[in-house]
Amino acid sequence: MNYKVLKPYFVLSILVLVISLACNASKTAVAPTAEAVQVEQPTQTAEKPTVEPVKQSSGAVASLDEAKSAIIQIEAEGTFVDPQEGLNVNVGKLGTGFIIDPSGIAVTNNHVVTGSALLRVWVGGDKTKVYNAKVLGVSECSDLAVIDIEGDGFPYLEWQSGDIKVGTDVFAAGFPLGDPEFTLTKGIVSKEKASGESDWASVDYVIEHSARINPGNSGGPLLSNAGKVIGVNYAGIAEFDQNFAISRDEALPVIEKLRTGEDVDSIGVNGIAVSGTVGDTPIYGVWVRSVASGSPADKARIQAGDIIYQLEGEILGTDGTMKDYCDVLRSRDVSATMSVTVIRWSDLSLMEGQLNGRELALTGYFEQTGSTGNTNTSGDTSGTPTDSGYSQVTDNTGTITMEVPTDWSDVNGSSWSYRDEDIGVAITAAPSIQDWIDYYTAPGVFFGASNDFAKIGGYVQFLDFYTGPDGFNYRGNCTYSSGQRYDYDDGVYRGKFDYFYGCGGQGGYDAYVLSAVSKESQGDYIIIIAVQVPAGDGQNIDAIVQHIWDTFLVGRF
Repeated sequence: MNYKVLKPYFVLSILVLVISLACNASKTAVAPTAEAVQVEQPTQTAEKPTVEPVKQSSGAVASLDEAKSAIIQIEAEGTFVDPQEGLNVNVGKLGTGFIIDPSGIAVTNNHVVTGSALLRVWVGGDKTKVYNAKVLGVSECSDLAVIDIEGDGFPYLEWQSGDIKVGTDVFAAGFPLGDPEFTLTKGIVSKEKASGESDWASVDYVIEHSARINPGNSGGPLLSNAGKVIGVNYAGIAEFDQNFAISRDEALPVIEKLRTGEDVDSIGVNGIAVSGTVGDTPIYGVWVRSVASGSPADKARIQAGDIIYQLEGEILGTDGTMKDYCDVLRSRDVSATMSVTVIRWSDLSLMEGQLNGRELALTGYFEQTGSTGNTNTSGDTSGTPTDSGYSQVTDNTGTITMEVPTDWSDVNGSSWSYRDEDIGVAITAAPSIQDWIDYYTAPGVFFGASNDFAKIGGYVQFLDFYTGPDGFNYRGNCTYSSGQRYDYDDGVYRGKFDYFYGCGGQGGYDAYVLSAVSKESQGDYIIIIAVQVPAGDGQNIDAIVQHIWDTFLVGRF
């Protein structure tokens, strides 16, 4: 996958629980504090056999040694907005699941699959065959999902019967840390009924156990000595080696509904409770990473990056968990009309409407003290304000992003053209784009990514073109520092940059022009970032330039 992930930053002063998700990040992405990937939910209802937790059938796994054959690795790929990383484009996250019916019905966690664009599944650790799968039903609050794998005749697991006691031997099975090799860890049940409240789910109680789980184990089974399912692994606290699974008794009633195509305690969002401040003003709610098409949230016009602030008048997330959110959902039918208030984080506007009712409409702005939200009037390229005076901006296709000073609010995310031909994607941001284009003494930035230019030369030739008379002609209007070129390497991208000063005459602006390629993509595309800033001492990279370089992201072409 050809993308760079933003270095983590807090758009809110988020107070999160130390308990963490057990799903694995993309093979190249930096994992957020609380991870989530999603898949669009189908509207059709699939008729499948009901769960039989005790009945033994010929196709069922008969021992712990055979359990591997019914356990799956899941890659869920999609685009979502994370409260710490911002926009993630075409990110693939890895988790585990297990088959409960020979027709390919499998169980995993909601946070593994909900809201992503596609699912890839490998069965029993066999990487030679990849299957597609679709989501049948999800539960946001129980953190459970049921998927249907293409094909049939699969080995499957059955549920353990009898009581689950402290001291019972258990085994956590799955594919942690993105490893395609099957992993089994042994432990015992430490607590029969530990608290199940977290910032991404709300379960009455869960099993605490000592069978070590790691990122990537999410959705995998907690097994008995006989290879029967005791629970569904979903979280862990690595520091204290505490591991948690949704108990069979909590999971089964929900799973039986999900496999029929019915969602449970869900409005169609992949969310995480956030609790922090904007300036000096407290802010709480459920941050929306993504929205399922056709869901009640989608029909109300809730968007990724919104904060669901109130549901039926209840302020959400005040304790840092999803408890209040889920209590409201569980007290109403899925088709009930519910009032909802959303904070649109791009400009801190307050939107009010209804789930299963009227769409959101602007009613005002979130009141704050000592903080200014960014209002960007450039449509789809409007930014996400951070806690450091910068805003995230995105091109019109959602392929590239970066952070710029909040007062660079004139943003254009149109395609990159050269001699009337589109050559890639681009963002221009400045206090005034026209001034930035017309004068060498105006601040602003251009960020472009192209795979057309990559066909005719490398990043050195690209840099020569851009700084010369056929490009922005910095060489003809500025002083070229030391007559030399500087190396650039941030661990993900490598390239060269030029530094110019005295642009537009004595006392003018400085300009930094960077051309680079992704180390992973081997030059499949080239990026250019040109920044003009007020004149400095010429010794150090300007703070604005460094911030832009630290936060640019390129998605897949």
